[in-house]
Amino acid sequence: MSEKVLGPQTYYRVFAALIALTFATVSVGFIDIGQWHVTVGLAFGVAKASLVILFFMHLIHSTRLTIVVALAGLFWLGILIVLTMADYATRGWLSY
Repeated sequence: MSEKVLGPQTYYRVFAALIALTFATVSVGFIDIGQWHVTVGLAFGVAKASLVILFFMHLIHSTRLTIVVALAGLFWLGILIVLTMADYATRGWLSY
């Protein structure tokens, strides 16, 4: 099985996109967007993490099993975040 090799131009473009997204993240940090601040910050973070995972960790040209394992890890992370948020949201329900 032959491996797909990405040229240096691809890595330069991904790096430029990561730098641009970082500058956008910092720029939005100085703007008062109210309650959307966390949502926009997380969206930028997900976009940057996706680029790193797909290109620098070579998931874009991996086998289906590797992709399934990565998605299973993300699913498990989602479960942990949901359980943590459920605990945090219900902290005030009991008064001792």
